[in-house]
Amino acid sequence: MKRLKITNDHGWTPRTLRKQERKIKNTLLRQRVMAVRLVMEGYLGKEVASMVNVCRQTVSHYVSLFNEGGLELLLHRDFAPGREPFLTEEQQEEIKHLVLTTTPAELGWDIASAWNTKILQSYVAKQFGVSISREALRKLLHRKGLSWTRPTYTLAKGNPDEQKQLEKQMDLIKKLDHQGHRRCRSSVHR
Repeated sequence: MKRLKITNDHGWTPRTLRKQERKIKNTLLRQRVMAVRLVMEGYLGKEVASMVNVCRQTVSHYVSLFNEGGLELLLHRDFAPGREPFLTEEQQEEIKHLVLTTTPAELGWDIASAWNTKILQSYVAKQFGVSISREALRKLLHRKGLSWTRPTYTLAKGNPDEQKQLEKQMDLIKKLDHQGHRRCRSSVHR
């Protein structure tokens, strides 16, 4: 097997490559730079492969990319376009807007006061004619910056002073109820 060689260092040295490695957050890209640096330092391809946990052919590929186009080509990654999304970008934004501004009850869709993936799944099927899993909907909402929380109830136009007064009254009622409950339990045990 032929020894791997760096035929064009593009001005990089092992020292500058090591500095570059430390700046790279992506583990796979850092691994590429490390492999080239180790070859540059004189290690054999199979030794480098073992050190960075890839096969020797992969190390050879990294070296040829580096020799051809330097660090820029080594770090360049083309990603496949991926699967076509179930919903268009406009439909996804419409769902986000729907979840943020309305409730299923307001639309006459359900008696629920908050959206969940089951209700949303039915809505998407009827509105857009698309069958989408609840997990895919959850991920879609997450990508749009939304996360699931339990609904909480607040009085939007409530008077803060009256609310504080009501809270005090509720605390008093709870305290009296708790004391009465204790009295009942103590009389049962006698």
